Amino acid sequence: MKTKIYLLLLLVSIPLFAKAQYAGDADDGEAELYEQEEEDGDGRFAALDGTDFDMPEGLEMNVDSLLRLYNARQYLAPDTDCNLPDFNPSYTEEEYISRLSKMPTVIEMPYNSVVRELIDRYAGRMRKGVSVMLGAANFYIPIFEQALESYSLPLELKYLPIVESALNPKAVSRAGATGLWQFMLVTGKQYGLEVNSLVDERQDPVKSSYAAAHYLSDLYNIFGDWALAIAAYNCGPENINKAIHRAQGEKDYWRIYPYLPRETRAYVPAFIAANYIMNYYCEHNICPMRTTLPAKTDTVVVSRDVHFEQIAHVLNIDVTEVEAMNPQYRHNIVNGGTKPSVIRLPADDIIAFIDNEDSIYAYRADELLTKRAVTAVNDAPAYSSGGRKGTNTRRKGKGYGRRNSSSARTATVRKGDTLSAIAKRNGTTVARLKQLNPSIKGTTIVAGKKLRVK
Repeated sequence: MKTKIYLLLLLVSIPLFAKAQYAGDADDGEAELYEQEEEDGDGRFAALDGTDFDMPEGLEMNVDSLLRLYNARQYLAPDTDCNLPDFNPSYTEEEYISRLSKMPTVIEMPYNSVVRELIDRYAGRMRKGVSVMLGAANFYIPIFEQALESYSLPLELKYLPIVESALNPKAVSRAGATGLWQFMLVTGKQYGLEVNSLVDERQDPVKSSYAAAHYLSDLYNIFGDWALAIAAYNCGPENINKAIHRAQGEKDYWRIYPYLPRETRAYVPAFIAANYIMNYYCEHNICPMRTTLPAKTDTVVVSRDVHFEQIAHVLNIDVTEVEAMNPQYRHNIVNGGTKPSVIRLPADDIIAFIDNEDSIYAYRADELLTKRAVTAVNDAPAYSSGGRKGTNTRRKGKGYGRRNSSSARTATVRKGDTLSAIAKRNGTTVARLKQLNPSIKGTTIVAGKKLRVK
């Protein structure tokens, strides 16, 4: 009984909308069933039992956007020694089933038509993107594995960001999910990621990976099934519970499949396909990009605001390198003045930073850190829009800036009074009464109430 209560509380505490754009997909009413159709060019496919699905955004990533990233430009290059022919061979279902079954995973990796469709997508139209991701995996997979291991989770979950973001730490979905693990704002904050105007830790590869591992652990504790937990990571546990209810209590992902949001129908198959292609890329003639691992990095804590330009100039390093190492800072400003904050730099530059800290803070500070702490007020005579242009309405002496309470006058509403009667009695107009008494709605007034008449 205690376990059931715990799981119920856990479900309530977890955000019910991991990806907000899917909240309406499996909302009220029965799940929509569609006639079988071919790919229509907008990412929608026909699949299991005639039910269609939408392609996860990570599978629509433009390879050019990956190659424009600093790490890709600096540390990835085509492998000129790889002479595999650039075409995707055909294999039988039995060969796919055999390969999937041989992968050393805790999470089951079954084969079906949906999984095959997504394997073909990775091995076919996305093969150049897979080449880039195989190279970029050297930057991020060790971080993912360490975070997953800290929560004792299956290490094959390290390929979930391939589905989520195509290993682009700057990825932002149409609904605002951000970073390698595509956290929505509310979910990220609930799992300890700081998000404000200057900082977005959803783009921090390390912190977001530990937050994702924590979230996945909680989801598994709710459902006790990895396919359902992975699906819930995509659309939120509440949508999974709705699908289970519509499927008459079935708790098998493949049984509740038609009742899931459209993108979630492709999400677990895409996860399986990502695991497959990251293990069997050679069988599909995909050459990983050659990776030169970046120089070792280290961190330093600052207690004052500092701009990336200040660091880059004084230490003579490329500002884009500082940006790539610190993607969580939205405007290239480390807000150490708010609280002690961490900057990641090449390890060889840490001592130089400490030795030149005063020079770094001083460099172009007035230009780069423009948020003023104190401002002067223009003390020129004030202009009154109600008076003649150029009229000096500044009042001097005691009471300057206050309403002159002695000039205000009120009248008590008598029984049977109207606004017109009160206005006439006090030498004013109905419009002026309403202006002085914003609480008046229409022509209704209450006997005994005091109204300002001047």
